Amino acid sequence: MEKSLDLINARIREGSARVVTAEEMPAIVDELGEEGALEEVDVVTTGTFGAMCSTGAFFNFGHADPPIRMERVWLNDVEAYAGIAAVDAYLGATQEAETRDRPYGGAHVLEEFVSGATVELRATSHGTDCYPRRSITTELLLEDMNQAVMVNPRNAFQRYNAATNATDRTLHTYMGTLLPRCGNVSYSGAGTLSPLANDPAFRVIGSGVPIFLAGARGMIVGEGTQHSAATGFGNLMVTGDLKEMRQEFLRAAVMSGYGVTMYIGVGVPIPVLDTGVVRSTAVRDEDIITDIIDYGTPRRDRPSLARVSYADLKSGSVEIGGETVRTSPLSSYRRARAVARELKTWIEAGKMELALPTRRIDPAKRSKPMRETVVTPRVREIMDRRVISITEDEDIRVAAKKLLKGETNHLPVVDASGLLVGIVTTYDVSKAVVSDGRFRRVKDIMTRNVIRTTPDEPVDIAAQKLEQNNISALPVVDAGNRVVGILSAIDLGKLLPGRRWR
Repeated sequence: MEKSLDLINARIREGSARVVTAEEMPAIVDELGEEGALEEVDVVTTGTFGAMCSTGAFFNFGHADPPIRMERVWLNDVEAYAGIAAVDAYLGATQEAETRDRPYGGAHVLEEFVSGATVELRATSHGTDCYPRRSITTELLLEDMNQAVMVNPRNAFQRYNAATNATDRTLHTYMGTLLPRCGNVSYSGAGTLSPLANDPAFRVIGSGVPIFLAGARGMIVGEGTQHSAATGFGNLMVTGDLKEMRQEFLRAAVMSGYGVTMYIGVGVPIPVLDTGVVRSTAVRDEDIITDIIDYGTPRRDRPSLARVSYADLKSGSVEIGGETVRTSPLSSYRRARAVARELKTWIEAGKMELALPTRRIDPAKRSKPMRETVVTPRVREIMDRRVISITEDEDIRVAAKKLLKGETNHLPVVDASGLLVGIVTTYDVSKAVVSDGRFRRVKDIMTRNVIRTTPDEPVDIAAQKLEQNNISALPVVDAGNRVVGILSAIDLGKLLPGRRWR
């Protein structure tokens, strides 16, 4: 048995279509089987509500008198991109204000417009014969704009990696605050309610399909930027009229220590055409698997510390390396459920009919990393390989002599196997000398929690370690934790002029 889209839309117009949310669908399939569910259900609604940085809007402000060709535009001191046309601009949600004393960005401006507040427009120009004006400042309401069209390059990911942090310091990321030593796991996405989790092959979700976007009737433009469905990270480019949106489904937010972002509600209705659609919309949280990634590794390819399901994440804790770690959602499941339910009421009331994609989204597409024509230097290229080390049981006076003889300020401390176990500096030895002989051995004064680098690490990351820890040298260790070099601020200063380390 199959159903046509025409039949489903006819039922929507008649008010007889059976519409359920993706949360309800698994139980219906369990009860009726796939054929029975196909006969019973016409539409499955999905929903998600989470931080979607890749959000923004195009504006047309209309012409002033005398007219101006706006070359730079600010909305409440947040700069918008004006390289489009004389009185058009695109405001990105993550663009931050230049003059405010608290985090404030494009997301706040978008929310203020939707809430009905006035926003200050400021623009400058060099002036031309046809656009003689050189500056303008005015206050605008959303209704004053000719067009205010939200176009989000990348929303509603198929799934998200969960995030944790194996380092010894707290990290502030777009996945929220990550506590040291895997103290927490942050995750995003609605699991079983997520639009793309219910159509992973992109059979019925594609260009031209109507959607719920922040309370307005929107549309899928096509695949989002960085779409990578082959790796489970497909996403959508979407659009909708900002003037029809509602504040409850569009909220600005600030990720502490990271920046401004925007929470958006997105829902996609799925027509139940055949048993293939029934099967994909019966997905449960247990079926959606993701990795817990260590964001403490400052590289593009970060290690996975565990693979878990959304059911595991939603349970409140997961296991990493034999330890129980609490989990917390970055997105709102309650609000995602509200999106799916409101979309359901729209369709039941005949306010939205469904459409099939006018252009399919490639389910096999895989995003590529950036092509870099200039390779970032690695630590091995500038490190000092003439390492003078000391053992932890040696006398502090020996350390002092080595520091003087080696003309260095840092001595890596190694154990009997030659493995790095600490570091002592000229400052440590100087303090010990004036301590009335209370400290005699290197192990009494050495720093045991050593910040280190590796030969393959990019020098930018090594430089960041120096800055964040306020230190001036890093032991370089191999995969076996044996010291193979030392990298100092002086070495980095030769390569990265203009930066300062203590």
